[in-house]
Amino acid sequence: MQQLIVVSRPEDWPLSIEGVERVLARDYLTDPAWSERRAVRVYNLCRSYGYQANCYYVSLLAAARGHKPLPSVATLQDFRVPAIVRLTGAELARQIESSLKPLQSDEFTLSIYFGRNLARRYDRLSRALFNLFPAPLLRARFERLAEGWGLRRIGPISFEDIPETHLEFVGEAARMYFSGKRPRAGRAKTARFDLAMLVNPDEAHPPSNERALKRFERAGESVGFHVERIRPDEIGRLAEFDALFIRETTAVNHHTYRFARRAAAEGLVVIDDPDSILKCTNKVYLAELLQRHGIAAPKTLLVHRDNTGEVENRLGLPVVLKQPDSAFSLGVVKVETAEMLKRTLREMLRNSELVVAQEFLPTAFDWRVGLIDGRPLYVCRYHMARGHWQIYNHDDAGDDDEGLADTLSVGEAPEAVVDMAVRAAGLIGKGLYGVDLKEIDGRVMVIEVNDNPSIDAGCEDSVLKDALYREIMGVMLKRVTARKLGNA
Repeated sequence: MQQLIVVSRPEDWPLSIEGVERVLARDYLTDPAWSERRAVRVYNLCRSYGYQANCYYVSLLAAARGHKPLPSVATLQDFRVPAIVRLTGAELARQIESSLKPLQSDEFTLSIYFGRNLARRYDRLSRALFNLFPAPLLRARFERLAEGWGLRRIGPISFEDIPETHLEFVGEAARMYFSGKRPRAGRAKTARFDLAMLVNPDEAHPPSNERALKRFERAGESVGFHVERIRPDEIGRLAEFDALFIRETTAVNHHTYRFARRAAAEGLVVIDDPDSILKCTNKVYLAELLQRHGIAAPKTLLVHRDNTGEVENRLGLPVVLKQPDSAFSLGVVKVETAEMLKRTLREMLRNSELVVAQEFLPTAFDWRVGLIDGRPLYVCRYHMARGHWQIYNHDDAGDDDEGLADTLSVGEAPEAVVDMAVRAAGLIGKGLYGVDLKEIDGRVMVIEVNDNPSIDAGCEDSVLKDALYREIMGVMLKRVTARKLGNA
């Protein structure tokens, strides 16, 4: 991947960094040779960021050429809208307050160079702002208000705006930044595209174990990707990549959804795409969707404050109650008595307007069919945890017990199970899904459709081995190629 710093004048970037080429904006805009280049990252350090100025057109044409501009045109537009700058989320607001609370003054200016600040105590805040407004050189201004510190303004700065005492640090920050993005030795010749794999090392129940992550990396590289893991605090780096593969448990009110949204807005191929996350992570939506399309499922009732008395009459006892956004069996409760039903519903409805109630259908195992692009890849039987009615048993002491699993080839699995899974997944999209089903007396029913399904080495890959990972990476490569050619 070629790396360019585009400037209005040579003195706008006097630093020399190995592997980075400095180009004048006029040359980048007018020389037809740049239109033919591929695999280019453009770091736009032009002097004027105004609408239709040189800087604007550098980022605009970079995007049109399939290059990766930083900042993007969308970020440039954000700088021009004060309401967007001041619309900080709760997470950033907490970070601002935590970082600036010790200050005695009522105003503070923060210089951010490639996501870093001279004072290490402001590194987390600098990185958070860089993630929201990805630009190489930034300056943020804060003001202490009655309710606490707030961001008043943020925008890009030129090299001449950097104090002389900061120049040595800027050079160091730039060298670290550029060296961190350079493809690893031996891979630059074969990698056609860059793929970011979002992984959270601190996640208790990740969708893929370490061995599986390494197999995804090898598979991606074998089909033509340079694969790089990124962490939850690196959303600002998405513009560097052609595709995003999320291997962290997803939720709507969560950074995984923000990653998916940002990546889609930047034109990346994304799995899991934001639409799939929205649909799959809410069990209320899934229950309504399956019912509307006539997909067999356990008897289900959407419970609200006015119909709690109907649950026992319509579904009987015991009954299963589910929070709309539950995952890994968390937020899923079996209630066996009328008193327990009343108490549990009261607690759940404090946090959500709707709760999903389903008839209790005990089975020794659940089927899981993994699919991508509408094609089944693997079929698993997830057996219930020992002495428990679910696959996962989360006890009050924090100890987790998980049932055994065995994997079948698609051809070995019951045809009715596979066909039902394909139908259900088709209602969501063409992403990577895991469809959970139960089979009772020959009748197949869909429990739910999961985005971001578990793929662990030694379990889901037991039949296809490395071919499973290559299939998934191959689909992503086809989509990236199609998008680059303008066919998607």
